[in-house]
Amino acid sequence: MDEVKAPGKSFDISKEEVWAAWVKVRGNQGAAGVDGVSVAEFEKDLKNNLYRIWNRMSSGAYFPPEVKAVAIP
Repeated sequence: MDEVKAPGKSFDISKEEVWAAWVKVRGNQGAAGVDGVSVAEFEKDLKNNLYRIWNRMSSGAYFPPEVKAVAIP
């Protein structure tokens, strides 16, 4: 992904940082989030999904949902 940061955006995050976060989630077999979207489902439109997250974060329009509680045995 690009390392371009969006000038004038409220949260200075690069597309590369969003990509690195995705690689970590995929690498640790991340569970579906509170929205119920699995890693496999997210990957079906990966480029668009990552762009939407980056765009919303960098514009200040992204507000993450509540954390999903997962019991650790």
